[in-house]
Amino acid sequence: MYAMLLAENADERAVLSLVLQRAGLAVTAARSLDRAMKSWLERPSDLIVLALSDDPLTLVRRTRADTPAPLIVITGPLEEDLCFSLLEAGADLVVFRPYSARLLIAQTQALMRRAGTVPLFSLPTLSQSGLTLDAANRTVEIAGRHSRRLTHLEFRLLYTLMTHRGQVMPSEIIVERVWGYSERGDKELVRGLVSRLRSKVEPKPRSPRYIRTVSGVGYSFDPDEA
Repeated sequence: MYAMLLAENADERAVLSLVLQRAGLAVTAARSLDRAMKSWLERPSDLIVLALSDDPLTLVRRTRADTPAPLIVITGPLEEDLCFSLLEAGADLVVFRPYSARLLIAQTQALMRRAGTVPLFSLPTLSQSGLTLDAANRTVEIAGRHSRRLTHLEFRLLYTLMTHRGQVMPSEIIVERVWGYSERGDKELVRGLVSRLRSKVEPKPRSPRYIRTVSGVGYSFDPDEA
């Protein structure tokens, strides 16, 4: 299993790398979120650790827009309202400095035990209305076009919609199924992911054939057979 560690301070980066290794994870470290994002598609991480000085809420939201992986935020002491907002936005654990390396190892191991999901290779290939979703390779192919590789979030969204064909999926349910947490649905987060997915599967993204918007409610996979 792989962990992506984002930490600016070299000493803290060394300590957290050791913590993650002791928790049983191989570690890839970076000093900025932008740099890390470039590698997530090619090598998805099983855990993200953010220990950056930037606004933690913005970092969590940006991270959650690209990955559903368990997310640990390392930060200085925060007001309760901000800590609540971090958890609501998708952080799984907020750890305040100074922290115990021993406890952080145990917390990381506990988080990873509860983060298991069904392996993609065990999911069936779906084929509907000329669109084929290959779970093992995380690719989508539309008749007459080359296959496209999907990110984990794009795959989860399309798989969820296809397995509920014709049903309207509210944003709150999509957040729960795709990102894995059941707080208030973030419509902007969902809208951005839908837009990225449409750019890969729709012949005309502005006039979608497969992924329909139901105004004020959510989205559905309801292909136009014409």
